[in-house]
Amino acid sequence: MRTSSVRPRGFTLVELLVVIAIIGVLVGLLLPAVQAAREAARRMQCSNNVKQLGLGLHNYHATYGKLMMQMGGTYDVGRGDDWDNRLSLSYLVGMLPFIEQQALWEKISNPLGVDRGGNPRTPPYPAMGPQPWRDDYQPWITQVPTYRCPSDPATKVPTRTGMTNYVACVGDAFYEQHHGGVWQNGDPSTDGNWGDTAGSRWARGVFRARHFTRFRDIADGLSNTIAIGEVNIDQQKREITTSPLYDGSAESRPANYWDTPTNIDPLRPQFWTQTASLDSDYNHGRGRRWAMGGPQWTTFTTIRPPNGYNVIVEHNSRGIFSASSRHQGGVHVLMADGAVKFITESVDAGDQSVIPFGRDNQQPGAASPFGVWGAMGTKDAQETVSYDF
Repeated sequence: MRTSSVRPRGFTLVELLVVIAIIGVLVGLLLPAVQAAREAARRMQCSNNVKQLGLGLHNYHATYGKLMMQMGGTYDVGRGDDWDNRLSLSYLVGMLPFIEQQALWEKISNPLGVDRGGNPRTPPYPAMGPQPWRDDYQPWITQVPTYRCPSDPATKVPTRTGMTNYVACVGDAFYEQHHGGVWQNGDPSTDGNWGDTAGSRWARGVFRARHFTRFRDIADGLSNTIAIGEVNIDQQKREITTSPLYDGSAESRPANYWDTPTNIDPLRPQFWTQTASLDSDYNHGRGRRWAMGGPQWTTFTTIRPPNGYNVIVEHNSRGIFSASSRHQGGVHVLMADGAVKFITESVDAGDQSVIPFGRDNQQPGAASPFGVWGAMGTKDAQETVSYDF
């Protein structure tokens, strides 16, 4: 009986290499598509988050006849951080019960007798909580999922304050607007330049510190006016979109004053230079404290275009604060009527050589010099807004 000596033929080395090469090409072609699909999904989730905030904004107004206050809370009674929050809470605190965060709201709105570790505390934290930078107060270190954009890579340290990517629009001016002309104890200032009454001419956006806004105040129309926008959260990488530059003379400078090689790295224009004066504190960057109403954490201005730089007069004070995002080419904003729009970096931002309205640019009531972007930030300047963003 004869048997065959022919063996089954296997792959040659050349054939194996060809197959590997083909697989590598396919992976190279498919991977960007997969990544793009993932970012599209994240961007959609971010848009949904902004839409939820819009529903919360309108439900709050339907309930109380006004919007939640930026820089609200309890008055300074002169007894220290344990007894009040000195009118420094962000609008996001008042938003909580309207975005299905009732349990967290109950902890904040009532005295809380335990610290972040669940240990008894005497006296208890006051209703509406202590200062919003306190990381021993469990509500302030709680991360609210709706306040985070899934495209933002910033990670939260468990014992640090919770973060946010969604902040209040304060318009195209910032002169002395960090306190709204009202002291921490609730008394209005009577100063003729920046006090409660005098400072109202520079309060051109939907939100004004330590004041309520009603829909009726938005004379430009709810569909033409931005209420909320996106920001990147600071990761201490000297990014111009997240780390504010210090300049005590910012109120006297043109909007484009800091766009120089001295301040911005010409080889990496998304970053400040190593010699630029920035705040190095982990918690002082953009979006690092969702409960803190100070401008550098939870507001933006429509002065510099989206993904522009941030400049601050001094810590916890006023300045140019730009909208920004990790999405390609622009940012999500919430119009006051509840519509979500994506605004590109190329939106018309007008004349950037102009000093923003304030002490050195006395033009109250004038149309915004910052183009369509600036006009979208003002609530009652009667500009014409084009929808061809």
